[in-house]
Amino acid sequence: MYRILLAEDDKVMREYLTRALERSGYAVSAVDRGTAALPLLETERFDLLLTDIVMPEMDGIELAQRAGDLAPDMRVMFITGFAAVTLKAGKQMPQARVLSKPFHLRDLVLEVDRLFETESIPSSN
Repeated sequence: MYRILLAEDDKVMREYLTRALERSGYAVSAVDRGTAALPLLETERFDLLLTDIVMPEMDGIELAQRAGDLAPDMRVMFITGFAAVTLKAGKQMPQARVLSKPFHLRDLVLEVDRLFETESIPSSN
């Protein structure tokens, strides 16, 4: 089972995303800010960092950069409602995916599934 670390400061959005991802078979650890995510990254292994970009204390871009030092193989996906921030994220973390709010939960799950498709083993029929 793939493990996702979700950093989202909006409580309703955090709970909504957590439920959708868990229903799709992912294990999710959710925190309300980037500074709360760092201790988890130091002690646990995650396959994906799914983070809002605009958060108090530490934005998602800085979190992703620090996470890259701690877990270089971990994938990163940003979620944001700000177009200008999307451009900044694309420049600073070109390998990361960016999903702009508002989005449908189905779209989020599809994007997460696509991130992991390269590792799935094709079934033999």
